[in-house]
Amino acid sequence: MKAPIIAAVAFDGISPFHLSVPCLVFGADRTKLGLPRFDFRVCAAEQGAIQTDAGLSILVSHDLSALDDADIVIIPSWKDLDAPVEAQFKDALCRAHRRGALIVGLCLGTFAIAAAGLLAGRRATTHWAYTDQLQDLHPDIAVDAGVLYVDDGDIITSAGVAAGLDCCLHIVRARYGAEAALRLARHVVLSPHRQGGQAQFIERPLEPTPNADRFTHALDQVRASLGEAHSLDSVADAAGLTRRTFTRRFQKTIGTSFGDWLAAQRIALAQRLLETTDKSMDMVAFEAGFGSATSLRQHFAARLKTSPVQYRREFSRSARPGNGRAYTAADALNGA
Repeated sequence: MKAPIIAAVAFDGISPFHLSVPCLVFGADRTKLGLPRFDFRVCAAEQGAIQTDAGLSILVSHDLSALDDADIVIIPSWKDLDAPVEAQFKDALCRAHRRGALIVGLCLGTFAIAAAGLLAGRRATTHWAYTDQLQDLHPDIAVDAGVLYVDDGDIITSAGVAAGLDCCLHIVRARYGAEAALRLARHVVLSPHRQGGQAQFIERPLEPTPNADRFTHALDQVRASLGEAHSLDSVADAAGLTRRTFTRRFQKTIGTSFGDWLAAQRIALAQRLLETTDKSMDMVAFEAGFGSATSLRQHFAARLKTSPVQYRREFSRSARPGNGRAYTAADALNGA
């Protein structure tokens, strides 16, 4: 049986970590785990030595002709995000796609696929810090900032850094079965299927508001008392505006509705409480303004695609190594 051919595209300045993700999953002999022996190739525009952003050099033995018979083409990252891709690379990638190869963009690799014109009208993702840039450059893409990866059939894109591992495990699971993916995850000490999406990693800092007017002062007061009830009318009144004027100004200034903004502020406070305290779920829900643990769970599921309990297990300071708790391979496999 012919070994599946996996081609990972490298370039000058690539991060060794990003390149190591497909190498880890597909580059080693995994036949004992029930996977086929992959014909894994690292290729670049030209054969020879390339420099990484960590000061290491890598000797690449394949040029872009390696894409011509690849079953899976993986772009682990990308450079010059707003620049057109080189014609040689675009042609090779589009030929591979037309031939039926699975095209995979990990993290910023999504930008290369988009620049080649293969994501028009499709859903895709990338690192959350670059989703706005991807959307601005390619408005015809349905960019999803809240997921770890998007499987759109013949093209798969992933969120940032570690989500590339989730994406590669997903490919193994889809093509070679859940049991093989589970054995591989155990072997490399990864969670076989992480809960949640990258929305839970996005930082939403509170901006300082010196010399605030009544509008911004009213919002600051809401931030300072999220556990209390805040209606649209009461906050508009505190801002000295009519409900209609406040709503119009809020949408123009913040870019969303007051209700969505308030829920996001409460979620952010609940995240901080779960990360930094041992307070009960009822107390976290009360202090964040959700009223009950049930409501807190519902909001976490809707916005972060995880539960408060799971979030605390993964992000609480007391659950991290070096804080008096043994962190084992079993914890990693269980998503702790």
